[in-house]
Amino acid sequence: MSKVFLLDTDKRPLNPIHSAQARQLLRNGKAAILKRFPFTIILKESKPDEFVQPLRIKIDPGSKTTGIAIVNDATSEIIFAAEIQHRGFAIREALTSRRQLRRGRRNRQTRYRQAKFNNRRRQKGWLAPSLMSRVHNIDTWVKRLIRLAPVGVISQELVRFDTQLMQNPDIQGKEYQQGTLAGYETREYLLEKFGRKCAYCDKQDVPLQIEHIHPRAKGGTNRISNLTLSCEKCNIKKGTKDIKDFLKKEPERLKNIWAQTKKSLADTAAVNATRFKLLEVLRATGLPVETGSGGLTKFNRTNLGLPKTHYFDAACVGISTPEKLIVKGVKPLIIKATGHGSRQMAVTDKFGFPKSHKTNIKFHFGFRTGDIVKAYVPKGKNVGLHLGRVTTRKTGQFDINTGTKSLQIINHKYCKMIQKHDGYLYSLSSVVH
Repeated sequence: MSKVFLLDTDKRPLNPIHSAQARQLLRNGKAAILKRFPFTIILKESKPDEFVQPLRIKIDPGSKTTGIAIVNDATSEIIFAAEIQHRGFAIREALTSRRQLRRGRRNRQTRYRQAKFNNRRRQKGWLAPSLMSRVHNIDTWVKRLIRLAPVGVISQELVRFDTQLMQNPDIQGKEYQQGTLAGYETREYLLEKFGRKCAYCDKQDVPLQIEHIHPRAKGGTNRISNLTLSCEKCNIKKGTKDIKDFLKKEPERLKNIWAQTKKSLADTAAVNATRFKLLEVLRATGLPVETGSGGLTKFNRTNLGLPKTHYFDAACVGISTPEKLIVKGVKPLIIKATGHGSRQMAVTDKFGFPKSHKTNIKFHFGFRTGDIVKAYVPKGKNVGLHLGRVTTRKTGQFDINTGTKSLQIINHKYCKMIQKHDGYLYSLSSVVH
């Protein structure tokens, strides 16, 4: 199973240990709990001369979810696995809403505002906040894991899909000639887009063929918007028919296929836009960084016979992937980025003008909303031991959300801090391999 991170009293990372060893150290009073997520214990003695095996952090960046794995190259063991759920699209929607409010105010007949000097020139390498949030999330967790484990090298999946090639397969240039790569990029993208099943009959786990929605014989192109996936039987049955004629008795399926073809490449574009910025950030850690392609990741995972998950994809990144991975008992930590709350000081009315101001004070009696606490309630309807996230109030009567239920009016005197709010929510996956 996933190992427990171990530090000595000087906070020097030691070799991660089995959970049974960690329990014994805690039971004997030789160590104390330092962090709950990821679970880390700290020894009560210094061990400067203890030998540590260098580990490798492996990263599979994604638009919505990024997989992270720590692998011991010497033993081929997955030490730690996690999935980071990003909030990039939520940031984009918030910025869009703010922009619309400001634009609306400017366009109405309000007081005259003198034009501002154009001092908003973007620096070289600038990325939108929704994209940078993904980079910052990964950077934050790589640096945290480096402090908790003896990491010696980093592996990153650098490129997955070539959107330019998929949008225009006839593009010219040495690096864009038709061939194996072009077919692979298109097929892999379509497999993800259409859920790895036939678009016409929903068959899965059968050989799928790339199918032209508007037939080539009637002027159809090779653009990605004109391609879908079909089993051999449906492909032969459709032949050179127009899709409207082929699916005239299934209007709902036709509607779904049209919707899928118009689906934007936003997810893929987000990963491609941030890949080199992430590489730059990872190199800034001072550790050597290995890069690999999505094709190599899939090749490694297929050869190892592992199911498709973000954390297993991460473990298979790069040519450094061992021929056999020990995955028994791996239980990934699910990390959801939530941010630190809104900094908005004024709430707007329906016209976009400020109507009230709010306070940003979130600390009460040493606790902050979002902290993970343990509360022992000796009496009343909430009697018992509870573990969850706290919502603070200046009255001292807190709420605790345990994940399964919400407890109200818990006195702050019953609460004990487990882990401070850090902008992330944590849960353990129920899937154990």
